[in-house]
Amino acid sequence: MRRAVFLDRDGVINQAVVRNGTPYPPANISELVILPGVSQALQKLHEENYLLIVVTNQPDVARGVTQKSDVEKINNYLLSQLPLDDIKTCYHDHADGCRCRKPLPGALIDAAREYQINLSKSFMVGDRWRDIEAGQFAGCKTFFINYRYAEKQPESPDFIVSSLLEAQQIICGEF
Repeated sequence: MRRAVFLDRDGVINQAVVRNGTPYPPANISELVILPGVSQALQKLHEENYLLIVVTNQPDVARGVTQKSDVEKINNYLLSQLPLDDIKTCYHDHADGCRCRKPLPGALIDAAREYQINLSKSFMVGDRWRDIEAGQFAGCKTFFINYRYAEKQPESPDFIVSSLLEAQQIICGEF
């Protein structure tokens, strides 16, 4: 069985667009900014033999706000620039009842089945309560990057950090 670090996309890998204290994904590739330290953190995790799988909700597609092709361009760019193994994207809105939409753990469980991942030896890194709950439901240790968004906060993450780089240092025993 393999180990993985599951990563939310917006706010963990790339900068979220924050309006009135609420984070949103970049609308298109021109708004995409990879966060400082992300490439370095992912490379170190990769060297430690962790699978690196992004798990992202992109409900603006179902809402008709964003084109699926724009989300895929962003995802493909991230895959080409960073040592990521996969990106699992849920395009549904909450009302659709999709099991892969965080906070439900379906995307993590499906990835675990696909890649033979031991979820209890894996981690979920996110910047919103949905990410942390999905990781907890899947049986992963969780890292919450706290940007102090004006929304519900997660309950009992295993670690509260300021960046993916800080999470990577804890995972790799560098702290």
